[in-house]
Amino acid sequence: MTLVKGISEMKQLSLQDEVNRRKTFAIISHPDAGKTTMTERLLLFGGAIREAGTVKGKKSGKFATSDWMEIEKQRGISVTSSVMQFDYLGHRINILDTPGHQDFSEDTYRTLMAVDSAVMMIDSAKGIEEQTIKLFKVCRMRGIPIFTFINKLDRVGKPPLELIAELEEVLGIDAYPMNWPIGMGKELLGIYDRYYKRIELFRGEGDEQYLPLNEDGEVAEDHVIKQSSLYDQALEEALLLEEAGNAYNEEKIANGTLTPVFFGSALTNFGIKTFLETFLSFAPSPQPRNSNLGKIDPAADVFSGFVFKIQANMNPAHRDRIAFVRICSGTFERGMNVTLTRMNKQIKLAQSTQFLADDRSTVQAAVSGDIIGLYDTGTYQIGDTITSGKDKLEYEELPQFTPELFMKVTAKNVMKQKHFYKGIHQLVQEGAIQLFKTYRMEDYIIGAVGQLQFEVFQYRMKQEYHTDVMMESIGSKIARWIEDGKADESLSSARSLLVKDRFDRPLFLFENDFALRWFQDKHPDISLISMLG
Repeated sequence: MTLVKGISEMKQLSLQDEVNRRKTFAIISHPDAGKTTMTERLLLFGGAIREAGTVKGKKSGKFATSDWMEIEKQRGISVTSSVMQFDYLGHRINILDTPGHQDFSEDTYRTLMAVDSAVMMIDSAKGIEEQTIKLFKVCRMRGIPIFTFINKLDRVGKPPLELIAELEEVLGIDAYPMNWPIGMGKELLGIYDRYYKRIELFRGEGDEQYLPLNEDGEVAEDHVIKQSSLYDQALEEALLLEEAGNAYNEEKIANGTLTPVFFGSALTNFGIKTFLETFLSFAPSPQPRNSNLGKIDPAADVFSGFVFKIQANMNPAHRDRIAFVRICSGTFERGMNVTLTRMNKQIKLAQSTQFLADDRSTVQAAVSGDIIGLYDTGTYQIGDTITSGKDKLEYEELPQFTPELFMKVTAKNVMKQKHFYKGIHQLVQEGAIQLFKTYRMEDYIIGAVGQLQFEVFQYRMKQEYHTDVMMESIGSKIARWIEDGKADESLSSARSLLVKDRFDRPLFLFENDFALRWFQDKHPDISLISMLG
């Protein structure tokens, strides 16, 4: 498995050439749409793994590569973003597989800030689902190209024309089908490929087989598929798309207003190779990024990047912490000195790693678009910028959302307090849960977007820090930070609890909308905000 090259090898190509080889993207979807299965298939094509696993691999023992955390294997869910790197057809590919579950959407939002494009997977039987809509909006807000893969063609689903209409009406994006199903479920015969002018026959897990099309868009050779009414139906619908559908437009694909649509089945490995090779032709290489100094060219000489994720205990035996860094410009070289802008602190990057989920190896060199891991002793925070330049460079702040559910948390065994404090502070730094303290008693309160985050927190505290915790729900609250950061404890009431976050910034936890409006009416001079960053 070939990953990031050494310095001497990389210097054979110009920095611009190396940057152009990078394709860094996230796969997004509603839970169970097949996102992690798709990731496994792409890794297979890249030669990164020999056998595809599954997100529900309990019986076979073949777990998905991206689901490296023990609780993911037990629950059959993805609860943390994974990074996977491999080479394919001359490209260096960085895949960020994200949690589909809405309770972990904040982790996904931050991950989407680190990619150059997104692959949106849709279950052909269910169409556009709630979490897909939320994640799509984040991609649309960033203006990044979005490629759509309509999955599970080997099962009976909604009619393809209905799926395309739903895509455009619900998400408000133009769609251009790159290929078209010939049948579905048990009657699946293949896909009509509009882009490559061929038909790809469905062969289960067999090798790909293609039939060329003639100038009239029909199968050029004598083949049994021409006798099927499903083939005739696909031809009619393909003709309809040509006459009444959206025009193919590379500029609109690049700015995220037109999504190329592919059909296939990740589980049976059908249409995946066609999708990957077409995607690599159109997906952008790293682009200039906004900062306080203006747009930063990815091929600039000065190295820079930002931390978009921190993960504790990727190796539980060593209790390590890894800061995930998206490189935005220049060349990273192991052992180089950089400045952590937030602290104006010089750091030597002596310990660096690259990923295949939790499988890591030392990285000697990397360029813009690559994701590297830096061993962290508590120095880094999510959103930190690091740079080798002298200017005080800072990339755009990453969003921090207000939690919706809150729990008071204590150690079950007072003799385990040291483990408790270490565990809670390390897990909070990952960003999935947020930590608050009351002003007088300094009771610990953790907040999360969804209940599942609390379950994962409790599980990891026991498994990774050997500490049982007691959690007492204080219910759903509306959290609002005080914009100027000045707090007066006398403002607390029975319906609004004043607390401070882990950076000692004050915020209120309101019982409900009525309590929030009452407070705003009574204190119009106090400005409250719902999101930092």
